[in-house]
Amino acid sequence: MKYQVKKNLGVTLRQGSAEFRVWAPFAKSVHVAIPYIPFHTEGKIAMNPEKNGYWSVSVSDIEPGQNYKYVIETANGDWVERNDPRARALTDSDQGSSIIVDNYFDWGDDMFMPIPKEHQVIYEMHIGTFNRPDAATPGTFRDAIEKLDYLRDLGITTVELMPVTSMTSNSNGWGYAPNQIFSVESSYGGRHGLMEFVRQAHLRGLGVVLDLVYNHFALTDLWQYDGWSASPDTGGIYFYNDRRGNTPWGTRPDYGRSEVRQFLLDNVVMWFNEFRLDGLRLDSTAYMRNIEGHNDDPANDIGEAWRLLQDMTSLAHHVRPGSLMIAEDTSVNEYITKPVSQGGCGFDAQWGLNFSHAVRTQLGLPAPFPTSLESELPKKYNGESFQKIIFSDSHDTAANGNERLNEQMTPDDPVSVWARRRSLLACTTTMTSTGIPMLLQGQEFMQDGDFNNWRELEWSKAEQFAGIVDAHRDLIDLRLNIEGHTSGLVGNNVNVFHNNVANNVLAYHRWNDGGIDDDVIVVLNFSANDFPEYSFVLPLAGDWKVRFNSSFRGYSDEFPDTGLDIVQTNSTNAVTIPLAPYGAYVLSRIK
Repeated sequence: MKYQVKKNLGVTLRQGSAEFRVWAPFAKSVHVAIPYIPFHTEGKIAMNPEKNGYWSVSVSDIEPGQNYKYVIETANGDWVERNDPRARALTDSDQGSSIIVDNYFDWGDDMFMPIPKEHQVIYEMHIGTFNRPDAATPGTFRDAIEKLDYLRDLGITTVELMPVTSMTSNSNGWGYAPNQIFSVESSYGGRHGLMEFVRQAHLRGLGVVLDLVYNHFALTDLWQYDGWSASPDTGGIYFYNDRRGNTPWGTRPDYGRSEVRQFLLDNVVMWFNEFRLDGLRLDSTAYMRNIEGHNDDPANDIGEAWRLLQDMTSLAHHVRPGSLMIAEDTSVNEYITKPVSQGGCGFDAQWGLNFSHAVRTQLGLPAPFPTSLESELPKKYNGESFQKIIFSDSHDTAANGNERLNEQMTPDDPVSVWARRRSLLACTTTMTSTGIPMLLQGQEFMQDGDFNNWRELEWSKAEQFAGIVDAHRDLIDLRLNIEGHTSGLVGNNVNVFHNNVANNVLAYHRWNDGGIDDDVIVVLNFSANDFPEYSFVLPLAGDWKVRFNSSFRGYSDEFPDTGLDIVQTNSTNAVTIPLAPYGAYVLSRIK
């Protein structure tokens, strides 16, 4: 991969001065207004044209905190005011001006190293609602820091932040309509707020992954940036100016234009070098590489986007070795996670949306693409179990007209005993299946209601359902093999050896090398039937210890505690166990 940072694009602070450089190839002239005052022309400083459409100027007596904007004379003589595409901060995400920032931040002795894939449990977080101070005030990075100890104690290893780049006011507060990808949303606490969040997370042993949107940009300052476009309805220098520009959400960047590629690659570098992130999740990569978001559709493929994705993953792994690069592709395409050297995109993992469909199907709920766990569990990309992110709920499944799983299961009472049993069944499935497991914020304490950008988490539920939180903690401990008895759950192997379709009971074997404290058996009852004596045959003889029982009364005094402790096979490897409605067991081999 050939990559070289274009020096000094944006603002470069020097001792008492600053150099400004911007790309505006069709401009007749470019000025920088500093300080920027709307509708005032005084104080504009003319910039000097360079080769290849760049403009620059060095300005003295510049300090961090000053605001500025570029004032561009277009080819037809009109004047437009634009924010710096590489501004590290904005006074306002919609109509504000750019701010000169001091890049210094005291990271202390932060030497955090990214966590291996097989030892990760991810927690998807929306900063604006995760820990709101009150119903009228969006949450900030500082507010979220207050709950990092809770996440560490829960067993979470990695926080995945929904987008925090500067966003338009019509983006539903989720950040999926970015207007300035180098700037952190000011209402969340800005760039230093994010840096402090990452520093505090690292102090607690937590990695941080950020969700980014490169498949489209909002129609703000980048739109017809220097006044040029192929037509009045196309986006100009940063965008495709033909049908490739169309996506369901906004206009697609021109991945084939070297300056735009550089813009995006420099952004990837910034998140690792300036913010010390441990990974990135790229939103809807299918709509980067194909006009319609399809597989096997050569007529609509965007080959230069595929090459850009390869460059992004290669660059990320070079700049931040061990970083976790996630693609939300949802296309079940193994080339997304195949190494670049083999023609793949080089991502470490991809969003496993089909897993959530399988959980819903197994629970008898409607799913966009019904499928079974028996077929979904063994699926691997390129022979590796941890190239997919699995979850029963995410921001996609819990919003956009959908509901959180517990509300979908029992809409009349989403925190009922039946909702709690089913929620633990879903979590057991997630934490014991092949893949990197993820929880949606609040899932562990039965959060209900719409998942949107204004409804805060009800933290009182964490106390009300403390037993359910404990169950999630126990499952995470097993998933990470904290006690050393379930190493099979961090292994690459799975065998669905029992599928009683009539009674909706499923059992599978997980293992790494096999043997004592390695072999794990998972038994799941997806029905409301109570089986006092349920018999089936294990794939291995031996004695098995119950490491998790979802019906344990310690998780809820309304649960029917089956009291099972040791399971022994007979001469035919058969066992008989009590199996509660929507019950789940995790067993590990002790003999």
